[in-house]
Amino acid sequence: MTDIAKLLGDEADSLLNHTCRGFPRDTLHLPGPDFIDRVMTDTDRSPHVLRNLQSIFNHGRLGGTGYVSILPVDQGIEHSAGASFAPNPLYFDPANIIELAIEGGCNCVASTLGVLSSVARRYAHKIPMMLKLNHNETLTYPALYDQTLFAQVEQAHAMGCVAVGATIYFGSPESRRQIEEISEAFERAHELGMVTVLWAYLRNPAFKKDGTDYHVASDLTGQAIHLAATLKADIVKQKLAETNAGYRAVGFGHTHDKVYDELTSENPIDLARYQVANCYMGRIGLINSGGGSKGHSDLGEAVRTAVINKRAGGMGLISGRKAFQKPMKEGVELLNAIQDVYLAKDVTVA
Repeated sequence: MTDIAKLLGDEADSLLNHTCRGFPRDTLHLPGPDFIDRVMTDTDRSPHVLRNLQSIFNHGRLGGTGYVSILPVDQGIEHSAGASFAPNPLYFDPANIIELAIEGGCNCVASTLGVLSSVARRYAHKIPMMLKLNHNETLTYPALYDQTLFAQVEQAHAMGCVAVGATIYFGSPESRRQIEEISEAFERAHELGMVTVLWAYLRNPAFKKDGTDYHVASDLTGQAIHLAATLKADIVKQKLAETNAGYRAVGFGHTHDKVYDELTSENPIDLARYQVANCYMGRIGLINSGGGSKGHSDLGEAVRTAVINKRAGGMGLISGRKAFQKPMKEGVELLNAIQDVYLAKDVTVA
């Protein structure tokens, strides 16, 4: 098992021994082996959706725990194939993307229409697949930041996917169109029995203020998460909160002093706990993203994010570039280290 405390370094005590007081753990609906029976059966999701969600929970090294480890590889469109796969050209071949998810013990693999459709008959029965429906393609010049549908829900269903994923850039001028598109797509996915996962990202130049990036503020990301849950995402993906008070810094919207004075603190676990609270107190699972690859520090950063997510009451981690921009053996080791956090009995919910 991974030496978690060693990888956390000077933060080990503050992260492993912190207690959340703004939202006590007994007020949350926490992940667990019985999550479907205990939480999801209260919803209007059909038996088909519940079965497919359970198939994700049952797969990989975290199978049966209620936690998930997902490999997402849509960066060939989002960041360009060259930028994404040149560090390890093996992954220009979609089969190797799926093999990494299988060898890495993931619950699910998420990718593009082209990647999954090119190998669906070989792998759809071997690992749960999630089709990412929309992307921000990077070939438009000047650069255009907008999520465009590349696939239809029916295509995901036809190739055997158990889930669909999508991104909304909340705060952007295009967000209202994206909300309408993804609301319709998610309703159709639920009709066909598939799980829905929303990348609830923020995008607005005004969210960067005086050298601080409030795209990762706990209060602003928390509201994006709340909107994602409103759209009936079954799982919400969000970047780990790194700061707070975005509403105050930007000077817009509506907030409350208690958000900052009582419900959160500067501890990263409290910032993530506020994100979980906006997931209907955990009724909708929160998974945090692993972020880009920085090389030698990737393992420590991935484990740190997993510890914060788990202790905050989150459901798992979705980590791509840190895993696939390395030799496969190292990618598998990183994914396993993330999973070790959720398997560790001494890493508890704060």
